[in-house]
Amino acid sequence: MGNRLTQIATRTGDAGTTGLGDNTRVSKNSLRVHAMGDVDELNSHIGVLLCEPMPVDVRTLLVEIQHQLFNLGGELSIPGFELLKPEAVLALDEALDRYNEQLPRLQEFILPAGTRAASQAHVCRTVARRAERAVVALGNEEAIKDAPRQYLNRLSDLMFVLARVLNRMDGGDDVYWKSERMSREAGA
Repeated sequence: MGNRLTQIATRTGDAGTTGLGDNTRVSKNSLRVHAMGDVDELNSHIGVLLCEPMPVDVRTLLVEIQHQLFNLGGELSIPGFELLKPEAVLALDEALDRYNEQLPRLQEFILPAGTRAASQAHVCRTVARRAERAVVALGNEEAIKDAPRQYLNRLSDLMFVLARVLNRMDGGDDVYWKSERMSREAGA
């Protein structure tokens, strides 16, 4: 992978361009840079989530996800390069199965709320969806591998499931949406 950063303020981006890992320069408004930024933001939000109390296994999983998101960002920064392996997607599938098995089946829609940790997991979920949209948009214009798109799709699902797990950590529950229509139908 390219040179390590030794100087942060290079001023090379003052004209609105940024350097990619292959030493090409692109507009800071390019689809690739948007995708990289959304993945970086997602990783930062997971860092905030990790400040909250949580089960050790969830913490370990989230730290591994941060490493994989760094790989994903690296892959996006070097056109044609592969850093995120298909095994990373499979690991998310396994985590989804494992954590979803512990949860009661959803009967109603839930709000992105509850404990602070669960609410932050929902923020991560929504940022993962945005990052996925950015990667899809990039893939519509340039050739990219499947794993980045698949990883973000699975990760947003996993963050939803982990939000539910975190809401139950101390005996809590999901926060259910109170639909006017469903309330009327239940009362009828």
